[in-house]
Amino acid sequence: MFYWLTEFSDKISFFNVFRYITFRTGGAIVTALVFVFLFGGPIIDMLRLKQGRGQPIRTDGPQSHLVTKKGTPTMGGLMILSGLLVSTLLWANPKNPYVWIVLGVTLAFGLIGFYDDYLKVTKQTHAGFSGRTRLIAEATVALIACLALTHIGKAPMATSLTFPFIKELVINLGWMFVLLGAFVIVGAGNAVNLTDGLDGLAIVPVMIAAASFGLISYVVGNALFSEYLQLHYVAGTGELAVLCGAVIGASLGFLWFNAPPASIFMGDTGSLALGGLLGTVAVATKHEIVLAIIGGLFVLEAVSVIVQVASFKLTGKRVFKMAPIHHHYEQMGWTEPQIVIRFWIVAVVLALAGLSTLKLR
Repeated sequence: MFYWLTEFSDKISFFNVFRYITFRTGGAIVTALVFVFLFGGPIIDMLRLKQGRGQPIRTDGPQSHLVTKKGTPTMGGLMILSGLLVSTLLWANPKNPYVWIVLGVTLAFGLIGFYDDYLKVTKQTHAGFSGRTRLIAEATVALIACLALTHIGKAPMATSLTFPFIKELVINLGWMFVLLGAFVIVGAGNAVNLTDGLDGLAIVPVMIAAASFGLISYVVGNALFSEYLQLHYVAGTGELAVLCGAVIGASLGFLWFNAPPASIFMGDTGSLALGGLLGTVAVATKHEIVLAIIGGLFVLEAVSVIVQVASFKLTGKRVFKMAPIHHHYEQMGWTEPQIVIRFWIVAVVLALAGLSTLKLR
């Protein structure tokens, strides 16, 4: 809505500020933050009333969780998605197709996660609906999004894979890029989902990654900055910085309620949606490999589960005391705040490493 004020910039010079992506990104952050602050409490009260016993806790997980986290409501992702949606609609350019594609994936993944959370709460079991069915639904959404991205992009870059540190190395994958992009989106969604196991553990790394990709979107979508930094220019992606700003604001508001001890859990509703958003932005900006660096913490969590399952099926032995890896450190005696804060530090370091690829080419 605020973007339309640029139409009056010729008559009233003040409205000219709405042309700037940086200004609207700041507005998106504040709007999403205030929205979640104002409506977070009532949403939590409603979810607590509707859910009764709250999110079921894994009986095979850390035993302390059965005491400290029992009865806490889930689906807190509804708070984040509401703030994100309202803020994006207010501040982003509605004519930009990248905004709608990323927003579509986010809401679709959020709906899939919501259904999973709904089944867990109503059946009081930590297992939602069939993992295979969920993956098929996610893959379908991701494939449609990647087809749309290749359609609106300019050939051959739209179907090409770029590499950090090496500007000249670009591989045109053709239609295979759609499959790769879908894999990145689905993988990012589920990696963030696996990370969401402790109070505040996932939401801060998500904010760090969103801030990083907000900057990447801005410079990649700007012809002058992308040329100076020797990046591959992707017209229109700069507007995704506004959406990333909305993620930061909504996540900050959610963290207020999710800080230990959490008043609400994000649930699959939020973690799956936010991961899908990050994956789609990475594919749109041609920074799929950089996502693996900036989101290295999410990758580590996902790999720990894959290694644990593979090792147990092949040898009957477990590599970690418990997976995902944050539970391994819980079993080693680390306190929850120690794990969360140390993982935040890792996320910051990885984000700095990922952002360094913008200049080191």
